[in-house]
Amino acid sequence: MMSKKPYISIIIPTLNEEQNIRKMINGVKEVMRDYSYEIIVVDKHSIDKTVNIAKSLKARIIYDDKGKGSALIKGFNNANGRILISMDADLSHRPNELRLLVTGIESGYDMCTGSRFLTGGGTEDMPFIRKLGNKFFVGLVNLFYGSNFTDLCYGYRAFTKNATKRLHLSELGFGIETEMNIKATKAKLKILEIPSFEKKRRKGEAKLRTMDDGFIILKTILKNL
Repeated sequence: MMSKKPYISIIIPTLNEEQNIRKMINGVKEVMRDYSYEIIVVDKHSIDKTVNIAKSLKARIIYDDKGKGSALIKGFNNANGRILISMDADLSHRPNELRLLVTGIESGYDMCTGSRFLTGGGTEDMPFIRKLGNKFFVGLVNLFYGSNFTDLCYGYRAFTKNATKRLHLSELGFGIETEMNIKATKAKLKILEIPSFEKKRRKGEAKLRTMDDGFIILKTILKNL
């Protein structure tokens, strides 16, 4: 956006988000106006106007045909910034929290992740069954890996560029956030959770499938033991 070598790279996986992407990118640009940054949209070959809108707003476009994890890994590998931020395209992540994530990394942490379950955080987009599942998976990870997470399956995060390289991520789908937490713990990275409030998806169809993706998350937890 403001420099050939941006300080911050914001990576946004997309699939048919034409109803949300304009407002989402404009919100990011408003909050990040004092930073040197780039916005990278990693698109799964949307059949709507997602890519055209993102291009009109000067986002970089990369294509990926697998899943959310694959999209984030590709985005990280192509990012030019020193600080990398992952963000969902459905307007569930509030752009005004971006500065908190950046400050966490600037304070010396390797990974700074939003938590909906810290004081000051919350969610309006998590049915009871998903809250139970998230609590169960958080407990498993903390038990097996000696961590102290309060949230697990949440995609609003910031990293140093070096941290993303050290994680050696491989999950192609919705197990990616779980893999991040586990591998960051095992690599003894400095991790900070900050309060985050998750909004409801504004428009369009949710991509998460509770039971199928819950099984993927459980598999991710067990295979990294």
